[in-house]
Amino acid sequence: MLPKADAVAHAWALPDELTLRQASSTLARLLGALKAQPQGQGVRIDAGALRVFDSSALAVLLECRRSALASGRAFAVDGLPAALGGLAALYGVQALLNAPA
Repeated sequence: MLPKADAVAHAWALPDELTLRQASSTLARLLGALKAQPQGQGVRIDAGALRVFDSSALAVLLECRRSALASGRAFAVDGLPAALGGLAALYGVQALLNAPA
């Protein structure tokens, strides 16, 4: 059973651009924030500012999800752009990101 999403303290915002070029640094920042967060608090990613992205954005989100769940934390994504939700559907991972099909 997954932890409740309302155990989330705050949202971590994605940048307006998340492509292969920014993926490593963005992932490192998010994973660092996850490790520094008190145990028991969930992870909420705010993707509302995301305008330029490629499949690397999905990889970053999925790795954050994996790390959050591995440490017993809830995971949620808010404001996922429709096009990124469509890409997630194409890859068959939309349910993992709570993205509309």
